[in-house]
Amino acid sequence: MLYATLKLLHVLSIVVWVGGMVFAHFFLRPAAMQLPPPQRIPLMHAALQRFFRAVVVAVLVVFVTGGWMIGRAAKETVQAGLAFNMPLDWTLMATLGVLMMAIFAHIRFALYKRLDKAVAAQDWPAGGAALASIRTWVSVNLAIGVLIVSFTLLMA
Repeated sequence: MLYATLKLLHVLSIVVWVGGMVFAHFFLRPAAMQLPPPQRIPLMHAALQRFFRAVVVAVLVVFVTGGWMIGRAAKETVQAGLAFNMPLDWTLMATLGVLMMAIFAHIRFALYKRLDKAVAAQDWPAGGAALASIRTWVSVNLAIGVLIVSFTLLMA
């Protein structure tokens, strides 16, 4: 029951993270582009601020639950007297997941910080540039996230 609960939390956190990137990239941003920069940039700033808070929680849940599930499988395998060889799909999932976390950290703690400063100064060109950088890295993370989900489901 514990394993199933942790797996559920793991998957739901991924749904929030990847689904949020899809929403922001394909729905919120295009709709916000109809607004002039003094309205669009603060709107995107506020939306990203809320989303990034949720992603921080999601990243922590994904990291802890994923690590626990791998650790449990390894422990049970070793206790059975066998050598633990992590399956290829788990290895790719974990490696690419950690890469996504690093990219998110860059987005949140470097690029969003630039956006935050630009909004505070009402420097709309700098805010637009920060949003463009965020969009690029969110696109990369979204592609990696879709790759992980696709590969994991196809390998199952």
